[in-house]
Amino acid sequence: MRALLSVSDKTGIVEFAQALHGLGVTLLSTGGTAKLLADKGLPVTEVAEVTNFPEMLDGRVKTLHPKVHGGLLARRELPEHMAALKEHGIETIDLLVVNLYPFEATVAKAGCTLADAIENIDIGGPAMVRSAAKNWKDVGVVTDAGQYEAVIAELKAAGKLSDKLRFALSVAAFNRIAQYDGAISDYLSSVTFEEEKLAESYVPARNLFPGQSNGQFIKLQDLRYGENSHQQAALYRDLYPAPGSLVTGVQLQGKELSYNNIADADAAWECVKSFEAPACVIVKHANPCGVAVGKDAHEAYAKAFQTDPTSAFGGIIAFNRTVDKAAAEAVVKQFVEVLMAPDFTAEALEIFKPKVNVRLMKIAMPKGGASAWDQGRNAMDAKRVGSGLLLQTADNHELALADLKVVTVKQPTSEELQDLLFAWKVAKYVKSNAIVFCKNGMTMGVGAGQMSRLDSARIASIKAEAAKLSLQGTVVASDAFFPFRDGLDVVVDAGATCVAQPGGSMRDQEVIDAANERGVAMVFTGVRHFRH
Repeated sequence: MRALLSVSDKTGIVEFAQALHGLGVTLLSTGGTAKLLADKGLPVTEVAEVTNFPEMLDGRVKTLHPKVHGGLLARRELPEHMAALKEHGIETIDLLVVNLYPFEATVAKAGCTLADAIENIDIGGPAMVRSAAKNWKDVGVVTDAGQYEAVIAELKAAGKLSDKLRFALSVAAFNRIAQYDGAISDYLSSVTFEEEKLAESYVPARNLFPGQSNGQFIKLQDLRYGENSHQQAALYRDLYPAPGSLVTGVQLQGKELSYNNIADADAAWECVKSFEAPACVIVKHANPCGVAVGKDAHEAYAKAFQTDPTSAFGGIIAFNRTVDKAAAEAVVKQFVEVLMAPDFTAEALEIFKPKVNVRLMKIAMPKGGASAWDQGRNAMDAKRVGSGLLLQTADNHELALADLKVVTVKQPTSEELQDLLFAWKVAKYVKSNAIVFCKNGMTMGVGAGQMSRLDSARIASIKAEAAKLSLQGTVVASDAFFPFRDGLDVVVDAGATCVAQPGGSMRDQEVIDAANERGVAMVFTGVRHFRH
């Protein structure tokens, strides 16, 4: 057996080559990999000796040769292929070990020049990988250090690789090439070409939306069905998921997550991790139906549950703190589909153990920072339309106290301002039209998804009444402006004393005048949070 090793990332390659040599495999290699293996005392033949052609053009040309690709592509079961190899003095290559120039890592660096990006586009590597992967019945192709162990295990056990492993390696290889080419396409089609600046030090401006979008997603699991039972579905994750995002979670117990479970869980998790204080979010049909902060997880849950106990039945619950015994004893009393938290105490896990259908998800909180990645959030959002795709930057705007502009005679109290910020965070995750009443770090009434903002306000009031919660002295957040005063009148009639809205309507002054007439405070946020 002959193996050709040519890797950019040399993690584990020496140990892998040593294991291959110990199994009697002849080693071929190129450039830096060959030197490393030789320095470690391994007998290795340079590819240049095989091809009788030196590496040239600063290493750009070294494996693009018939003696390499012929050895990879020849079908061993075809006599004419083997005869052609013999005629031209070509030996077969049975195992190819290649990882590619680090293009993705290079262009991710701040200040990456166009020259550096171009130089890190691998040519020979992908060509060899494609040749080996196409001929998977005869050749094993290794494109990731994580595959080394399985390859060695099979070679030790059987002296060869199984068809199953060779096919799996081939699929992984073609996936890797697709990812690599997609990354190159994304980068190059985002570059703003400026001919007069084409120097080695040129750092190109890049368009946020490239000329071609090549999303890369890896399937995590097939789902039982989609949004409805007649639909099929699967869950995929980003190639490089952000730490603290939903797909990085681990399910500790319970039934398999459904499509709707995952969609609702994402809404709950995104909302709860936006709070710094201990918080609980209860979601039903993708809308928060109860949100609160408290001194601990138990208090936050107790307050959130009060908002809408009816909708909370069969809901999705998320905490941004460890679920302890007290919180678990409270939650276990109701029917819950999914419960998410950064962690669970041993006592909490014991409490939920008899509830075998309850899905417990452990998800680490993101480390936090300025970027969407640090916050565990998507940088981009996508929505499918007929034969098309809408892409937008994700709604990651965070409102600060200094952003609020008081537009009424009456000034909000400091407590009202804090509740406005809380209400605004919640409204961001409620489907439009969204109206959210809050008080003392707790939702008191939520109206979501109505065609009319008036109806959303009325529904929020009805829900508060059903939950026996008084809206007197509450604050209200509206995800978009009030186009007329009638919406303001409805929330003030319900008991609100302070309102947050984006502003920006042609009738802003009419609504401001109405607020002054009713004796309530109103602030403009300057941003809206449509969520369709």
